[in-house]
Amino acid sequence: MAIKEDISSEDEALVSIITPTYNSADFIQETINSVLNQTYQKWELIIVDDCSTDNTLSLIQSYNDARISYYKLKRNSGAAVARNTAIQYSQGDFLAFLDSDDLWEENKLKEQIQFMKENDVGFTFTGYRIIKEDGNSTYNYVKPPSVIAYKDLLKNTAIGCLTVMIDKNKIPDIKMPDVRAGQDTACWLSILKQGHKAYGINQELAYYRNVDNSISSNKFKALKRVWKIYRDLEGLNIFKSSWYFSHYVKNALLKRI
Repeated sequence: MAIKEDISSEDEALVSIITPTYNSADFIQETINSVLNQTYQKWELIIVDDCSTDNTLSLIQSYNDARISYYKLKRNSGAAVARNTAIQYSQGDFLAFLDSDDLWEENKLKEQIQFMKENDVGFTFTGYRIIKEDGNSTYNYVKPPSVIAYKDLLKNTAIGCLTVMIDKNKIPDIKMPDVRAGQDTACWLSILKQGHKAYGINQELAYYRNVDNSISSNKFKALKRVWKIYRDLEGLNIFKSSWYFSHYVKNALLKRI
């Protein structure tokens, strides 16, 4: 695939794209191509492999672009460790997150950077469409609220990891809790708990692939994961946990109608 000409200028901010991967050979090329197709071209794509056993590495190495870097963990450690490793290697002023089976619209970075600069905000997320494993679209568009604070996120599933962008100059301490699943939500909660707010951009700028048998596709495990976040990471008592959990379940159901 031909690489688009770099249209960035020296005064544009560098965006570090954080991509964990594990046995993603079926999808990783589509994901990388959606980054290469961005109209905003001043980015670095940092892919951290969690000990894949398929040909993910060879597919990544087939790209001849200095902006794409690849690191491999010494042992299988989970997405949190992979993302944190990528964050440690990042050089950009902005962080964006994209999993190795998800996709972006070509104007995703441009629209988000422009919004953040014009509104002087440090944390944004966008709308996204849920797609099937084969890439076919569904009717499920996840519309973001215009703004979300800590207590709002405890009740909602509105922030899709694949849509998040963070200004490291405004929010410098970004780290995923070392848990096997749900670390992205826990990370956003830790940021918002500091008093920051996340601002939603109501545009369909990303596509979340619903892969069968993935960690995130198991709804029962997802419910258990959220409960553990309330109790173990956020330290909420049983009554507050139950109250927020009821809202979470309601909003999760509404998101898929």
